[in-house]
Parts: sequence; C-alpha cells; structure tokens
Amino acid sequence: MLIPTLPLLEFAVPAPFERAVELAYNLWWAWNPAGHSFWSNLDPVGWERSHNPLEVLSSLDRARWHELEQVEAVQERYRSAVIELDRYMADGDTWYVRLGNPLEGPVAYLCSEFGAHDSIPFYSGGLGILAGDHLKSASDLGVPMIGVGLLYRRGYFRQEIEAEGEQQHFYPTLDLRRLPVLPVASPAGGQLKVEVELPGRLVQVGVWKMQIGKTPLLLLDTDNNDNDPADRPITHTLYVRGREMRLCQELVLGVGAVRALTALGVAPAVWHVNEGHAALSFLERAVRLVEQGALPSIAQGEIRRSSVFTLHTPVPAGNEGFDSELASRYLAPWAERMGLGWEGLSGLATVNGDTDRFDLGALAIRMSGVVNGVSKKHAQVVTRDWEHLLGGPALAITNGVHTPSWVGKEGGRLLVGAFGRRWPITLIEEDGLVERVRELPDEEIWRMHQARKEILSRFARGRLRRQFARHGASPDELRAVDEMLSPDWLTLGFARRFATYKRATLAFSDPSRMQEILCDPNRPVQIIFAGKAHPADRQGQSYIKQIFEMSRSPELRGHLFMLEDYDSRVARFMVQGVDVWVNTPRPPMEASGTSGMKAAVNGILNLSILDGWWAEGYNGKNGWAFGSTVEATDEEAQDLADAASFYEVLSQEVVPLFYERGADGIPAGWIDRMRESIVSTLAAFSSHRMLDEYYRDAYLALASELG
Repeated sequence: MLIPTLPLLEFAVPAPFERAVELAYNLWWAWNPAGHSFWSNLDPVGWERSHNPLEVLSSLDRARWHELEQVEAVQERYRSAVIELDRYMADGDTWYVRLGNPLEGPVAYLCSEFGAHDSIPFYSGGLGILAGDHLKSASDLGVPMIGVGLLYRRGYFRQEIEAEGEQQHFYPTLDLRRLPVLPVASPAGGQLKVEVELPGRLVQVGVWKMQIGKTPLLLLDTDNNDNDPADRPITHTLYVRGREMRLCQELVLGVGAVRALTALGVAPAVWHVNEGHAALSFLERAVRLVEQGALPSIAQGEIRRSSVFTLHTPVPAGNEGFDSELASRYLAPWAERMGLGWEGLSGLATVNGDTDRFDLGALAIRMSGVVNGVSKKHAQVVTRDWEHLLGGPALAITNGVHTPSWVGKEGGRLLVGAFGRRWPITLIEEDGLVERVRELPDEEIWRMHQARKEILSRFARGRLRRQFARHGASPDELRAVDEMLSPDWLTLGFARRFATYKRATLAFSDPSRMQEILCDPNRPVQIIFAGKAHPADRQGQSYIKQIFEMSRSPELRGHLFMLEDYDSRVARFMVQGVDVWVNTPRPPMEASGTSGMKAAVNGILNLSILDGWWAEGYNGKNGWAFGSTVEATDEEAQDLADAASFYEVLSQEVVPLFYERGADGIPAGWIDRMRESIVSTLAAFSSHRMLDEYYRDAYLALASELG
C-alpha cells in the first residue's frame, strides 16, 4: 500500500550505497538477516551503540564512506540487502494471494502503542510488541493492512534503579530526524494534517508514516506550530498519568485515525481495534454514516459488521474508563451528531448501570461484530464477564509472536537448514512439518543454546557493571562482575511489567527456602529479573526495590540479579539465553503472556502458572506447571500455596534434570524438553498462525456478512 511521504533529512550517501537510506526507512531490516547484517557491519561500533540505521548514517562522513567503498564484505552485504528487500517487496505469490478470497480493502489496525524495534520507544510492553508483531506478520503474509497509532516524542520512560532500589523515570525527547518516520504528504501540499475537536478549539494532528516491510504504520502527532502550546504535548508521552490528558490522547487516536485514513482515500474493509484505547474511532465512524443519512441504529449495525475488537484486559475493572462528567465535556458533540444525545451515547459505554463511568471497553464491545480474547482461557473469562453485552461466547484467538524477530540467530540458521528460508510461513502452511525439529541432533541444539546463553551472560555483565559503577562500586567490585553469571549454572529468567497481579516476588515468599535452592554449591542456580513498574504503580515499584535489595544481600549476591531499563532488546537477550522462563501471575489475570512464547520458540523451558497461553501450551513434556489454576478467595493463602508448589517443582524436577549429564557433558533429558518446547510452539504460537486465525475467523467472517 503506497502512502506518499515527504523527505525529512538528506544524507550524504555515495552512489555505491545509494539505496542505504531506503533500507534505513523500512523496518524490514529488523527481522531479515540480510538487512540486519548490512547495518551491523557498516559501522560495528556505532551500531552497537544505537542499533539505529539512521544514527549510523548520520555518523559517517565522506572519508569513512570512501573507505567503506573499498571493503568488499560491506559491499557484498549491501548488495545482498538490496536484492533481498526488492525480492521481498515485489513478491506477489504471498500466503494471502494463495489463500484466495481477498478482502475488498485493507484492514485498519488501531492501537495505542506499537513495538516495532527497541530503537523506537513507542511501546511500554506486551501490547505494543504484539501490535508490532501483528504488522510484521501482515507484511510477511501479504495481508493488506495499515496500522494507526500515536507518535510519542518522549516515548515511554527510561528506567534507572538507584543504589537503594528506587526506580527512577526519565523521558528523553526523541529526535525525529533519527527515527524511521517520514511526514505523510498532503494532496494539497506539505504534511498531511487532520483536525480533531477539543472543547473550545480545533487541534491540528500531523500524520507520519513508519514502513514495516510492506505494511505502513501511520502515527498521529499534535506537536506542531499550528497548535496552542498547551495542546502540543498531547501525544508526547505514552500512558500519561493525567486522566484528562489521557482522554485527549485517545480522542486524537480514535478520531484522528478515521480522519487520516479518509484523507488518504483509504477505505478499510475491516477495522480492528486492539484494546479499548482506540475505541473512540467507533464514534467518528458512526457520525459519518449518520451525516450521510443513516439512522443511528442502522449506522451502529453497519459499524458492527466491519469491526473487530480485541480485549486484552483480564477483568472489567482493567478496561480504560473515564469519569462520565469529563467524558461528556469532550464527547458531547459526537453524541449530538450521532443523533443519540449524551444519555444515548453514555448508555453504549455503561457497565451494569454505572452511569458515572464511561467505559471504552463496553463501548467497543457494543460496537463490534467480533470480540475476541487473546487465549482460550481468557476468552472464557471475557465470556463470563461480558456475555450480557456479547450475546454469546467471545471468540478465542490466542496471541502469537513474530518468530523471525524473536528466534536467535543460531536457532534461525538451524531452522533455515531444516525448512528453508521461508520457514515461518512454510510451518503454518504445512501441518505437522514442525515435527522435523525432532531430527535435530542433541549436540546442535545444545550448542545453539549455549551460544545464546554466553551472549546473555556478557550482555548482562555489561549492564550490571554500568549500574554498579553509577552506584559508586569500587574497582574491585566492578572487576568481580566478570565472575558472575556463569553460563554453566542453571539460569532462570523473569522479565515483564511489574504489575501487581504478576506477583514478581512470589519466588521469595520464603526467602530461606529460595536461598537454599539458589545457593546449593553442587547445583547452583541464578535468576535474572528485569522489568518496569508504571510511574503511578507504587506497589510494582516496591517489588523492584525488594528484589534489588535482595540481589545486593550477602546471602544472595551472585545468584540474583536485577537488570534496569527493560526493553525489547533486553527481552531478546533473555528469552534466547536463559534456561527457564518463570511466570507467576495470579489466575485468571494473565490474559495471554507472550514473553513465555518468545522463550519457548527458542527452546527455553517455561515454569509457569497454568494461566493465559500456558494453559493451552503446556503438554507435560515442554516445561513445567505449578500452583493453583482457580481464582483466589484468599490471596495470601494462595500466594503461600503457589510459592510452596514453585519450590517443590524447581527443586525436585527442574534443577535435577538440568544437572543430569551424560559422559559427553550434555543433559539429554533437558534437551528432549527443549526440542518438545520448539515443536509445540514454533508454529502454534507464532503471530503468523495468529493472523491466519484473525483473517479466517474475524476479517473474512465480517466480510462474508457484509457480502
């Protein structure tokens, strides 16, 4: 899909590398080895510093370019990247084409955050990474899709953990000249802008484009000279604390998305609203139909027949909602234009007669023809809590991960050897083909895993050394970091948002018992934590402080680590390099949990509560389950029981199996489970499979109804 853009920055790139700028502005390079190899070899030092092609291009002067023209390996990688990009973009024989029965227009995919790459901090966690993976799979499969989100000039916060364990939050201002975003061209000239009404004024919303392979992502931005200084920060910060500013953001996202696509002449066949933050798009779409002559009830019916709503929150209280008085001040004009009045509109967003809250989740459910949960268990919870609005069961479409983005390089090479270079698509097209992984020799699987484990150890040591140096550690203490994180020790990983329901400190409910397991001199165990707590989440921040303090205690030093500034880059190192992925949510609060999928496709064994995706992913041979699966009536008692179960499984099953070695030093039993982990998840929990299900069960289902 071609979205015209304006040039933003000129780069003095010589003719032998004339298409380097084009390569930089298409995120295709982020998950394709040829593209990634070109950037990492063009300027290895600069690349390691930023992992950002535009930063690399900006740092190269004419003399350095002249040197690179003489380097055969760089020239070869450049040509390979260009050839592969052209082949990818021109490929007309896609999964979507081969499937037949195409949609009459693209899918508009609306979300408040998109995690396309760690160098672009427009995401906070799993929701954004999922949205980025969704667009990448649409590109790989050839599904016509256009994403719409917000351009956050200050992104999500950067995290530092102080010497006392306190989380500090920093919001650096991003330089758009160093990000792969370009202003969308207006047919009238200049950058495309659309107007969104706020009380007493019009806000001008600039439209930018990020290209993710074949899939364009539009990003909306209020920081321009046409707006009052008080309105320019609306889109600055992801998940801003202030409730009124959050409502302004979501009005810009929902209404601005519809108006931007209309201005570009894009007529979506399906609108996919990913979580309730973009639910106000329904109001703008309804207004347009009413103003074209449709009765309000007819307009709502038309919208339902072309709308998918994916609910990620586990319980109704977690949905985005606003005080009704505040909502009416901003949304009353849409209520009048829809022909409903405020009482009629607020009724669409009311839950259980609570007229004081305008609930965006309820609005989206009432306005969507397909509503889905993000795992089988979550769909059951959604049905239980929302069946009075749904009128039947919610659809279950379990989340997936973009395997080319998350499988380690060594694992990727093994999969190319087993299935060919198109392995992510081949595996969803040919049922049972993934079983071929069972033919991979133990030695190759273990060599792959040990390589990633050693890389994780080196990366984590560097992070820890910088943290400790900032805390004032002595040179001897900093040198001692080199002896930490032995790749030979059993390594557990826990990395995610530090939301309260995820129970990050569950493993330390009985500190002496956990210390006994970790510090066994014959079978040592180490555990790496990483994660951020929202600046408003004091409980989550207290968990970080507690873990950090324990990591610096004499009893656990060298066995427990807390890495700061968690992002998707840290996540990649961890899901590829630990031995065991630990997950401790309070059932049924884990809607899905894609971090465990990312680990599993790399052969990392999950040790998790049977909630979210693991309730359907666990087969008894690909990891371990512990704890209760029922909703707690006594949370304290449940925590103690789940912790005891965790200790039992870890000490009696996980640790012994890891250290059970043959004469060759390889843990054959452990590798059997690694192999089973890959076989059971590589296709079944990929975002390619997920998009296949959305296409067949939601997008096509709606299109058929319209037809």
